[in-house]
Amino acid sequence: MNAEDAKVAIAIICKTPTPGRSKTRLSPPLLPEECAEISACFIHDLAATIGGLAEAGGVAGGAVYTPVGSEAQLRGLLPVEFMLVPQGEGDLGARLHKGIADLLAAGHAGAIIVNSDSPTLPHAILQDAVAALRRGDAMVIGPAIDGGYTLIGLTRPHARLFEDIPWSTDAVFALTLERAREIGLPAVILDPWYDIDDAATYALLEAELAGDRPGFAVAAPQDAPWTRAFVERRRAGIAAA
Repeated sequence: MNAEDAKVAIAIICKTPTPGRSKTRLSPPLLPEECAEISACFIHDLAATIGGLAEAGGVAGGAVYTPVGSEAQLRGLLPVEFMLVPQGEGDLGARLHKGIADLLAAGHAGAIIVNSDSPTLPHAILQDAVAALRRGDAMVIGPAIDGGYTLIGLTRPHARLFEDIPWSTDAVFALTLERAREIGLPAVILDPWYDIDDAATYALLEAELAGDRPGFAVAAPQDAPWTRAFVERRRAGIAAA
């Protein structure tokens, strides 16, 4: 396959949803069973967005997942053509680096890893990420409003981008840009988005799904029907109680 014909991989980094082990920072307000359910909805909706890009051509969808042995359950949330790539060991940085390296070693022209907590991530942001990698060797990165990032993409593995990063802090995005400058790697910064990982961002999701477009949104939010159905069921249940 010629380099120009190779696809760009877009993979969700995720843990197969399990009550008591998934999205635990959302409890409260959610129950542990609801945390696992909404995690499944997030993956399902984001995978559908990636699947739409794959259908248009030039993109291959997938998941960089854990734990090994949960493939059958995870497959139920993904388009049938998605590839499954097991996560490696170590901290998040080590797992991101290995996931990207594995996707590139499989022959893809670029590899983008997306977090599993942004079900309404705009289609346009993912399109821009793919286009940036098609233009040459660079780091493409989507800042999150909490100081992290929603996605990162590369055309070659660069381990330094993931070293000595205090994960789950508001310094992640800035330090990743610093690492890119340190190794002379151009950075393409995409429009910002957000992760749903606590009560405050769950409230932001509820408002967004009710039609209140986030103030930071440049591109239109992607529809997330599975997540929307969960939020509406939960709201109806609370009202009935």
